[in-house]
Amino acid sequence: MKPSIILNDTTLRDGEQAAGVAFQIPEKISIAALLDAIGVPEIEVGIPAMGAVETEAIRAIVSLGLQAQLLGWNRAVPADILASIGCGLRRVHISVPVSDLQIAAKFGGDRSRLLNQLRQSVQMATGQGLWVSVGAEDASRATLEQVIELARQAQAWGAQRFRYCDTVGILDPFSTYDQISRLVQAIDIPVEMHTHDDLGMATANALAGIRAGATAVNTTVNGLGERAGNAPLEEVVMALRHSAGIDVGIDTCRLRELSQQVIRATGTPLPPWKAIVGDNAFAHESGIHAAGVLRDPQTYEPFPPEVVGSQRRLVLGKHSGRHLLVQVLQEHGIPLEQLSPQHLETLLEQVRQHVTQSKRPIPVAELTEWVQHTLQHTLKEPHSDVF
Repeated sequence: MKPSIILNDTTLRDGEQAAGVAFQIPEKISIAALLDAIGVPEIEVGIPAMGAVETEAIRAIVSLGLQAQLLGWNRAVPADILASIGCGLRRVHISVPVSDLQIAAKFGGDRSRLLNQLRQSVQMATGQGLWVSVGAEDASRATLEQVIELARQAQAWGAQRFRYCDTVGILDPFSTYDQISRLVQAIDIPVEMHTHDDLGMATANALAGIRAGATAVNTTVNGLGERAGNAPLEEVVMALRHSAGIDVGIDTCRLRELSQQVIRATGTPLPPWKAIVGDNAFAHESGIHAAGVLRDPQTYEPFPPEVVGSQRRLVLGKHSGRHLLVQVLQEHGIPLEQLSPQHLETLLEQVRQHVTQSKRPIPVAELTEWVQHTLQHTLKEPHSDVF
C-alpha cells in the first residue's frame, strides 16, 4: 500500500535558496540519490529557468532513473514551462502569488492578469502531457476566499494538486487547521502544505494541515531554506509516525546520514540541540536523566536513537552525578579498581569545573590523566566502597 501522505522534498529548490547556500552539481546529484534511496516519493529538483548550470544539474538528476517523481518549480510563464520540458521533467509546479500584498508587488495589483497567465501556463503544461501542481504563494496572508477562488480555477484548468504556502511563516497550528479544513472541503484535488519556520512552527503547521485533510507536504533536510527555513524532513517524518500514527514509508535509519550529507554540502553545522538529527538529540548529562536512561532508555527518549541512525551519548557535565561518571569510566575502559568514593567526588568536581570554564566536553585522554593524577594525590580507599 502507498503511504497516505506524500512527502515532496524541496531541499534542492527552496532549501538551496537559504542565504549563502549554493550546491555544486555533484552535491545535488548525491542528495537526490539519497533522498530517493530512503524512500522520498517526490523531489522538487530546482528551477529550470535559472539557466545553464541549473538545467545541467536537473538533467543529470533526471538521467539517474530514480524511483522518486521529479518536479521543476516554475513561474506562470511559458518560457519556464518550456525550460522544465527541456530538462526532461514530466511534472511541474507553477507558483503564483495570491495575497493582495504580493500581487501588488509582482502584478501591479492586476489579479485578472495573474489568473490569465496561470490559465495559459497550466493549459500549456497539460497540453504537453505534464502533471501539474499549482502553488498559492503567501496564501496565509490572503483571505481564504481568495485562496479558494484560485484553487478552483487551477482545478478547472487541469491542475492535479494545490499547494498552500505559508510563505512567511505566520500561521499557528490552530489557524492552519481551520484554513486547510475549509480549503479541502472547497476543492476536489489534493492539498499540499508548504510551511516556513519564521515563528518556529513549520513542523507543527505541517502536521496541523495534514490533520485537516492535506495529503502532501513539502520538507527540506535539516529545515534548510530561506530566512528561518522550512519544515524539516526528519521532523515531519518522525512527528507523523509518533504523534499522528502515520508511516510515510521512509527508511528513517538513514535520516542522520542524510542530514550529515546536506551539512557537508552547505558547509554550515547544525545546532547540537537540533531535533531528531542534532548531536545532542540523544545526549544525556543530567544526573537524574542519565540515571533513568541507564535503567531504561524509554524514561527520557521518545524512540531509540538507532531508529534515525544516531547513537546514545552519556556526557559528563555540570549536572552529572557519580553514577554517570562511573558509567563513562567503564565505557572507556578506565580502571575503577583503585577509585574510592572520595576519588570519584574529586573527579566529579574536576569535571564540573572543566565544562563550566571551557564550554566543551572532556576528551577521554584528559579524563584518563585526571584519574591517574587523582590516584597519586589522594588517599586510596577500599575497592568495596566504590559503589
